[in-house]
Amino acid sequence: MLKTPYYLIDKSKLKRNLETIARVREESGAKSLLALKCFATWGVFDLMQEYMDGTTSSSLYEVKLGKQKFAGETHAYSVAYADDEIEEVLAHSDKIIFNSISQLKRFAKASEGKTRGLRVNPGVSSSDFTLADPARPHSRLGEHNPDQIAEVLDQVSGFMFHNNCENASFERFDEMLQVIENRFGHLLKKVQWVSLGGGIHFTGEGYPLERFCQRLKAFADSYSVQVYLEPGEAAITNSTSLEVTVLDLLNNGKELAIVDSSIEAHMLDLLIYRETAKLEPNQGEYSYQICGKSCLAGDIFGDFQFEKPLQIGDRLSFQDAAGYTMVKKNWFNGVKMPSIVVKNLDGSLEVTREFTYDDFVQALS
Repeated sequence: MLKTPYYLIDKSKLKRNLETIARVREESGAKSLLALKCFATWGVFDLMQEYMDGTTSSSLYEVKLGKQKFAGETHAYSVAYADDEIEEVLAHSDKIIFNSISQLKRFAKASEGKTRGLRVNPGVSSSDFTLADPARPHSRLGEHNPDQIAEVLDQVSGFMFHNNCENASFERFDEMLQVIENRFGHLLKKVQWVSLGGGIHFTGEGYPLERFCQRLKAFADSYSVQVYLEPGEAAITNSTSLEVTVLDLLNNGKELAIVDSSIEAHMLDLLIYRETAKLEPNQGEYSYQICGKSCLAGDIFGDFQFEKPLQIGDRLSFQDAAGYTMVKKNWFNGVKMPSIVVKNLDGSLEVTREFTYDDFVQALS
């Protein structure tokens, strides 16, 4: 039995999402780039690159990873490029997208001859969290003034819009795309490609895929552009679990179980957005609060139901644990990082990465 904690990536579940992504490309013409900010576990890129068209990034290191580990196109984006990294970014990317007109002008000479794009902020989003809302007041993410954008159109060949966030509603996606067309349609007719970003949960159960594909195709045909999508969560949703073991049981007004993992260190978004982990089947008459082993008082996975009392040594499996987990894991409290395990298409398990004390030491100085 494998030693916990570990992330378990199931390639057969991953493949289901990838097949949907490939279907979208076939029916709509939209290409899909893996958003490395969400998922960058390159040990499964061999499968993902069979169904996707490349990667998109948010930093120099992600650009390099995409270029070196994933076949297809490599798109570079950053909120701000530094002078000492722009040359390397350009060397490892097929397209470079600037966040501002200021950065576009600053690196105009350096990027001359390169396929360039500009991030545009349409002023609307689907986010329920101000923390993650790209259209929040005074947002620094992209240019919003059509007149100012028009002045630099001769320097770019495409736009990137990223205003969807955990958006499972096709109707909301459609509404916001209409806002983009109303505000920037005259500019869209003058570029060759448009990225609509990520955050669209089109691989989710029950999503109206046909309507989605028709909308994408109509948009592409209307403006004669190549459409790109940047799925992160959509590519890896429900493909991965975090496997943990119960280390201790106690009662302080409710039954508590401490496991050999931590949301602060291993599923940070649960802490940031005050969300509860997914534990299945989560039913039965016995209630427990599952807690992490770090010293943070609020290191809690959530409250769950079980069919029988928990015992020390029991294994638990938190679902949907791929997105924004492995890319955010950290050494808080020196808690051991989960290994990365891949369940291959033939059902065999492969430990692709284990983390040790030496990794902890080498992360510091």
